[in-house]
Amino acid sequence: MSKIKVNGKEQELLNELSISELIKINKVAQPEMVSIQLNGNFVVRDNYESTGLKEGDEVDFLYFMGGGC
Repeated sequence: MSKIKVNGKEQELLNELSISELIKINKVAQPEMVSIQLNGNFVVRDNYESTGLKEGDEVDFLYFMGGGC
């Protein structure tokens, strides 16, 4: 079992997971619209399946919103 932080909250993983699997487990709304930051670096969407998570990783799900006047 390993511990990571997801959006600042500790989460325990029973198995090694990819970013894609983490998105599914966390039931991320509009996964096609989310950007992922892993340990402060953005992950290219094409690499979500192949990027594994390990003990101590910090993951942020980010949504970019347009707006203004």
